[in-house]
Amino acid sequence: MHFACRAFVYLWGALSVRSPVALLSCTIYNRAIVVILKIVRRSIMELESSANIDTALSRVAELLAFAGEHYAVAVLGGAALVLLGIVDRATSDVDILAFAKSDSPQPDLREPPEPFPEPLRRAIDTVARDMSLEERWMNAGPALQWKQGLPPGIAARVQWRHYGPAVLPELGLDIGLVSRYDLVFFKLYATVDHATTRSVHYKDLLALSPTHEELIAAASWVRQQNASPEFGEILDQVVSHVSSQLKQE
Repeated sequence: MHFACRAFVYLWGALSVRSPVALLSCTIYNRAIVVILKIVRRSIMELESSANIDTALSRVAELLAFAGEHYAVAVLGGAALVLLGIVDRATSDVDILAFAKSDSPQPDLREPPEPFPEPLRRAIDTVARDMSLEERWMNAGPALQWKQGLPPGIAARVQWRHYGPAVLPELGLDIGLVSRYDLVFFKLYATVDHATTRSVHYKDLLALSPTHEELIAAASWVRQQNASPEFGEILDQVVSHVSSQLKQE
C-alpha cells in the first residue's frame, strides 16, 4: 500500500511536466493496477453450489454455537433459490430479508438490525476470511423492502432449517428460506426494476415457473411498489413475456 502511494505521488508529479517518460510510467502503473485488481477478484470465491452455501452457513452456526449464541434469519435471492433446488448456479452472497424469533411455532419476521449483532457479524467475517468470500457475503440488502411492504402472509410460508449442533437446537443459526410463491413476487419486481429480460432475475423468474394465478397475484403486489405509468407498462410487458415463454416450454 505504501509503495502504491509513493508511486502515485511520483507519477502525479511527473505528469505535471507532461514528459514522455511520465506518460509511459503512468501507462505501466495503470496496467499494473488493473492486473492487481483482477488477481484480487479471482481470489474471492463465490458460493458455487447448494453444498457450498450449506458449508458456509454451517461454519457460521458452529461459531455462534461455540459462543453460546443463536440467531434466526430469513433469506431470499439466489441463495434461497439454490437451497430450494430451483436453480443451480453460483451466487456471491446470502441476502437477508429479516430476522426472526424462532423459539415459537410460527416465527415472526422483523426488520434486520443495522449493524448486525456483534457475535453474528464476527462469525460472518471469520467465515468470509476462511473461505475467501466477499466481505459482505451475508448482508441485509433486501431489508429496504420493509419500507415498501412485504408480500402478504410471507412469514407463514417461510421454510426453516437449523444449522448447528443437532443436540443443541437453541444454539447456532436458523435459516428461513422465503417460499417459491413469494420468490415469484420478488423476482418479478427485480425483473421490472431492471427493465430487461436479459437479467439473472428474469432467468430466475422463468425457473420458478409461476402459474397464471401466481403471476397475477405477484403483479398486483409489484404494481403497488411504484405507481408511475412507465413502471406499470414495463410490468405488463414482463408479465406478458413470461406467460408467453412458459407456454412455449
